[in-house]
Amino acid sequence: MTLRFSKMHGSGNDFVVIDSRDGALALNPSLVRAMADRHTGVGFDQLLSVEPARDGVSAFYYGIWNADGSPSGQCGNGVRCVAAWLHRAGALNIGDTVQIQSPSGPVAVRLVDAHRVTVDMGEPIFDPPRIPFNAPHAADRYTMDVDGQALEIGAVSMGNPHAVVTVDEMTAPELSRLGPALTGHARFGEGSNAGFVQIVTPRHVRLRVHERGAGWTLACGTGACAAVAVLRQRGEVDAQVQVDLPGGSLQIDWQGPGERLWMTGPATFVFEGEWLDRRRGD
Repeated sequence: MTLRFSKMHGSGNDFVVIDSRDGALALNPSLVRAMADRHTGVGFDQLLSVEPARDGVSAFYYGIWNADGSPSGQCGNGVRCVAAWLHRAGALNIGDTVQIQSPSGPVAVRLVDAHRVTVDMGEPIFDPPRIPFNAPHAADRYTMDVDGQALEIGAVSMGNPHAVVTVDEMTAPELSRLGPALTGHARFGEGSNAGFVQIVTPRHVRLRVHERGAGWTLACGTGACAAVAVLRQRGEVDAQVQVDLPGGSLQIDWQGPGERLWMTGPATFVFEGEWLDRRRGD
């Protein structure tokens, strides 16, 4: 089997994008893992498949597969890359706003220019059962035992579950241990993306994210949204925040509860290629 693909990234969070608009492609976890291998495959954090809309309203649907072959519900950096890919394919014009369906529901995207996209990420969800997170009621802060250490976290869903921890130092060595432990913590029924955020000013934060199914990534769009949502809910940041991640910066705009959250950031093409599947037994 030969698959044509585009390699892209959003602030260093890298993707393979596959054209499935004719609905003919059947992906499976084994294929995704093979392509994701950074030594023997293409290498990526997530694979994105652009498909026909399934809701009868959106312009397109996009599927999300993590590098370990597991499905994902939402990907903020990924949807920006999908929008830029659609523009390159002639299906979206600069200045257009269209609705694209994700596994977690529809999102609106606006192409600022060929390489920069604004995304309506919806309203953050703090209700524990909807995250899902095991807690008796919603709160700004929860205290958890994570690998033998008491951590204060915020919990929120941006179409996928997030745990947000405020830190004083982004390079603290314990983060390399706490990230995976928090991602797999039993109180998050479907796992979580673990974000460690440092407040520089009320309009500027730094962030590192350990993503479920992908590990530490250079950027996480929904993670940036989640961090700002948690901090904004607590009154610790302003309505417009620059989020610096290892791979680049994103702008997050959120007025607060009852309002929709917007993310703006880059989408970059790296190369085009063909994947020739030589695996045996698949």
